[in-house]
Amino acid sequence: MKLSELPYRTAAIVERVEDDMPNDAIARRLRELGFVQGERVEVMAAGPVAAEPLLVQVGFTRFALRRSEAARVRVAMNAATLAEAVA
Repeated sequence: MKLSELPYRTAAIVERVEDDMPNDAIARRLRELGFVQGERVEVMAAGPVAAEPLLVQVGFTRFALRRSEAARVRVAMNAATLAEAVA
């Protein structure tokens, strides 16, 4: 599932960030911010106009992401995966 589709206040685990092209600067920046495989992520809230931007917490840090950026992050909501990440 895409991070942009994740229900608010629902924990998930980052599976990967999708590159749109070789040497994709946005995908690289998302990884630098901590959107890496196995990291816990949660959508906390959305802005008032067209639900933009999304307030996303990855690890212990919160970021505002455009929906188009959040759509590039693939996440899993598997309970077993979440338990592994917390342990």
